[in-house]
Amino acid sequence: MATAAVNGSKNLINYNGLNHITKKNGFHIHGQKNGPLCGASSREHRQESFEQPPMYVAVMTYLGFAIVTLFGYLRDFLRAVGLEKCHITQEREEQKRFVPLYQDFENFYTRNLYMRVRDNWNRPVCSLPGPVFDLMERVSDDYNWTFRLTGKTIHNVINMGSYNYLGFAENNADFLKTVAEKTLNYGVGVCSTRQETGNLSLHEDLETLVASFLTVESSMVFGMGFATNSMNIPALVGKGCLILSDELNHTSLILGARLSGATIRVFKHNDMHSLEKMLREAVCAGQPRTHRPWRKILIMVEGIYSMEGSVVRLPEIIALKKKYKAFLYLDEAHSIGAVGPSGRGVTELFNVNPNDVDIMMGTFTKSFGAAGGYVAGKKDLVDYLRQHSHSAIYATAMSPPVTEQIIRALRCIMGKDGTTEGIRRIRQLAENTRFFRARLREMGFIIYGQDNSPVVPILLYMPGKVVAFAREMLERKVGVVVVGFPATPITEARARFCMSAGHTRDMLNEVLHHLDEVGDLLRLKFSRRKCSSRRDLCDETDCELDCEYDH
Repeated sequence: MATAAVNGSKNLINYNGLNHITKKNGFHIHGQKNGPLCGASSREHRQESFEQPPMYVAVMTYLGFAIVTLFGYLRDFLRAVGLEKCHITQEREEQKRFVPLYQDFENFYTRNLYMRVRDNWNRPVCSLPGPVFDLMERVSDDYNWTFRLTGKTIHNVINMGSYNYLGFAENNADFLKTVAEKTLNYGVGVCSTRQETGNLSLHEDLETLVASFLTVESSMVFGMGFATNSMNIPALVGKGCLILSDELNHTSLILGARLSGATIRVFKHNDMHSLEKMLREAVCAGQPRTHRPWRKILIMVEGIYSMEGSVVRLPEIIALKKKYKAFLYLDEAHSIGAVGPSGRGVTELFNVNPNDVDIMMGTFTKSFGAAGGYVAGKKDLVDYLRQHSHSAIYATAMSPPVTEQIIRALRCIMGKDGTTEGIRRIRQLAENTRFFRARLREMGFIIYGQDNSPVVPILLYMPGKVVAFAREMLERKVGVVVVGFPATPITEARARFCMSAGHTRDMLNEVLHHLDEVGDLLRLKFSRRKCSSRRDLCDETDCELDCEYDH
């Protein structure tokens, strides 16, 4: 049966634009250099950290949610009997017999938990989201149900939440000259799809540049990063196909998989044993009931996982996809530009051949300080998507100034602007990341992720401490993003810090000083690991980089 299933994979050859890949997807002995025993992969993943908290932390976290839930039911009772005003949207009396639009239980979390802490999200920013930004001060007179602006501005808040990895979200007039020129020449909007009258020479220039940067045959750009996943995956797979998705994949990947109509199975995060078990079962058993071979098996992973800060185990996944003749979809939204010696993402970080990744996807919203996304790979694949992708056929083309901003950032990273500014930013980001992570470990915080990842989650666990942490940091003029259930497991609420090349050492030291204070104040230093002092780590790195640039 296994032999029949593998041989049956020949059915993939003429299906959905991935036909060209199958011929080269067989297993080769020399390909094992990217397998589970790969030295680079082993070295990278020895540096990943997922420390577990003491048992009392988990118990107190569950207890905290239980208490808040209990009081929520009490407040619902008080609202029902008219002792407390109900602010949330309700059906009118004449609609009571209709199918309810607002399910009480579904809104329970919003009414009784989220509303208590809503002031920590959706804060109005009134400046460039660079390494520092300005916030509009707001207050609530009804316990966060509504807000009113005070007219005051909180100036120079250190921005530790934006995905401005390389600092290209900037307003330096010298850097933005070409963007201003293209805005004058082309205007702001295209007002058409690319298949009609919205295909500009700028778009084609960008696609050529992206393909050159990634060292692949071709690429295609889209105006929205989220839609790059959600609208292209349904064009690649459909009924009779199998998607194997990492359990921590982004919502855009999950939505695209659901819209495709393919069968979806989820494997444990970065767990190669779980993935191989599913691959083996898929090849041996085939489709449910009929046991026919799957028309296509697609493995979907991310380069850097935005909530964990972990890095994909790319060499091992490539070895497995070759062994079982599957396809690989790699989302590099957070890794492109942010990791690798020249910013080319996880393929460069692990020194693997980009052609071993069948579909390379990424966004321009983070490292490039713009908007939109891309899909890159074989020319046949990209040409297929031009004709079948909903995002390509129906969506308005990318705005000209946004397109030029991406071209400017890419040329800077690649050194085609005649400067070393791009490589300097990449190295600065790596230096800031290592420094920040090392200092947090010294202080005793539990942090997740890999040492190269600019996404740095600090585990806070308890719901009350999540809220207090965000408010205390803002009082100290540090803007942070806090995340809790249901976006994370109920016991793993966290603050997510995003490093930027625009952060100076003084900024990071100030943030670390405040983190140390707040960590002691709220008792957030849960780590039981003892780290040796490494405060001179990045001073040495500075010297090395300075020497390198001097030469």
